[in-house]
Amino acid sequence: MSSQKEFNPRIDKWLWAVRVFKTRTMAANACKKGKVQINGNDAKSSHSVKVGDVIEVQNPPITRTYHVMGLAEKRMSAKLVPDFMEEVTPPQELNKLKMIRSTSFSMLQVRKPTKKERRAIKKLKKRGML
Repeated sequence: MSSQKEFNPRIDKWLWAVRVFKTRTMAANACKKGKVQINGNDAKSSHSVKVGDVIEVQNPPITRTYHVMGLAEKRMSAKLVPDFMEEVTPPQELNKLKMIRSTSFSMLQVRKPTKKERRAIKKLKKRGML
């Protein structure tokens, strides 16, 4: 008779495995800073994850919410992630992110002038037009 140990991965390993964070260190640091909650409670990086848990990750400016559908300890391909978690982030949070991205994109359109444009600006300054 062999006793089988119940498989419950650590939260930092699970977040890394389902590609919420790029590295396990980043996931552990987020837990340490109090940016990860499991079922409404702050989670240390060693906290175990169970199927059915609701995980909230504060990633300013929004808080993403995930529902645990499967347990994983090894990093997986992006195609397999939907089998292990479901993102249940409220639409208003995602809208905040869209708004920020659209406004920051318009700010990025200001660019450094090309060499040709710099020469034209220099000519105009010489003539006293600028």
